[in-house]
Amino acid sequence: MSHDPGLRRLALRTLLAAFPGATAPDWALQLVADGLAGHTLFGTNVVDAAQVAALNGTLRAARPDVLIAIDEEGGDVTRLGHRTGSPYPGNAALGAVDDPELTRRVYAAVGGDLAAAGVNLNLAPTVDVNTADDNPIIGTRSFGADPALVARHAAAAVTGLESAGVAACAKHFPGHGATVSDSHLELPTVDVPLSLLRERDLPPFAAAVSAGAQAVMSAHIRVPALTGELPATFSRAALTGLLRDELGFRGAIVTDALEMRGAAGAAGSIPLAAVAALSAGADLLCIGAQVTRELVEDVAAEIAVAAGDGRLPLERLEGAAARTAALAAWAATPRPAAASDLALGVAAARRAVRVEGSPAALTSPLVVQLVSGFSIAEGRVPWGLRPHLNGTEQIEIVAASTTPEQVAELAGERPIVVVGRRIHSMPAARTLVEKLAAGRPVGVVEMGWPSSWRPEGVSAFVVTHGASLANGRAAAEVMNLAHH
Repeated sequence: MSHDPGLRRLALRTLLAAFPGATAPDWALQLVADGLAGHTLFGTNVVDAAQVAALNGTLRAARPDVLIAIDEEGGDVTRLGHRTGSPYPGNAALGAVDDPELTRRVYAAVGGDLAAAGVNLNLAPTVDVNTADDNPIIGTRSFGADPALVARHAAAAVTGLESAGVAACAKHFPGHGATVSDSHLELPTVDVPLSLLRERDLPPFAAAVSAGAQAVMSAHIRVPALTGELPATFSRAALTGLLRDELGFRGAIVTDALEMRGAAGAAGSIPLAAVAALSAGADLLCIGAQVTRELVEDVAAEIAVAAGDGRLPLERLEGAAARTAALAAWAATPRPAAASDLALGVAAARRAVRVEGSPAALTSPLVVQLVSGFSIAEGRVPWGLRPHLNGTEQIEIVAASTTPEQVAELAGERPIVVVGRRIHSMPAARTLVEKLAAGRPVGVVEMGWPSSWRPEGVSAFVVTHGASLANGRAAAEVMNLAHH
């Protein structure tokens, strides 16, 4: 192994690591002092705003221009709000309202919250065009299915976040919206001609670039017409040809987590994935959430060896380090907001609610929340109506192991309100709702990506376009179940 300290330091300048726990271990601070670009914070690092601010203060003390990144998309993907849910609705709700000024204001508020907590790089907004209704990983993280709408809101989101001095990172290039598999678990393929990619998936990225996005994140997806057998993260045609040369992007290209199966699985290991990504044109490499000092050193060593033996041209490594340094310089002075704008979040969520039928028949109901899985991106964040209810009883059930008769018995004479995410995608849940609606007043609150499914006989069907804390409040209000 080459032990050139200069190359190790250069390699560290391209890496975003992570660490477990509410305080930074010594090794995490030592690596920052040695030149590590920065760390990404995950839910395990977040107790509350004051603790995050203190944690980030220790990271800054190790080096003032350290990058501190987080996935704070608002809506269903939140790290700051992972214990309660986000106070802001996510992209699907903002796209449903389709008021770019509202989107800008919500993202400015998110940016202000992040700045107050000492975070300076937000791995958001998601600007994927969600064209596959059953997309397991994007869904409500997307502004919508229309490229022009998504482009309008991508620009507004970038402008809002960066008005707080927090760098925005538009993701997942060249577009994860048409996938029906999850790149955390495998390498999805989007087998479309480049002409369709240019029409459908690229306009939001072009808009984000024009709006001044400091960073763009690559996706671990294969687009054979563009990337051949490789994921976009390892594709020079995608990162250098399309994003740099064609879209004119001059900021930092950030990779999605290299530990994901779409990357590490394709390259053979995380260190080899890092070299492949840098060679393709990436500047800042997200190692992932499960990071140790040994892993960071292994990745840095592999990059150093590759730069020494010619697999990775030295000027490419220097260029990546320089772009990451420029990003860090831009993001070194975030501007905190006075306080979380909770009123703005609820007001925005109210505008995104769509009510069909009449909730009037559903007074004093039993609320039945359908337990659903969660994606790796979301993690296990609380959702639903419970925090907002005015004393109304709520139960949680697994649709596949509960009969309509059991639910009817629990409800007695009461109407029933069923709350779920992507209810249409679970046959047992559909049957449950349809059978219950045949015998009494039933309402449905859909908090996931909506579908055309409308069960016969329901009194009211409500679509929130997301499951954040703010969306839950807005839904409880329209169902007349909210406490005051």
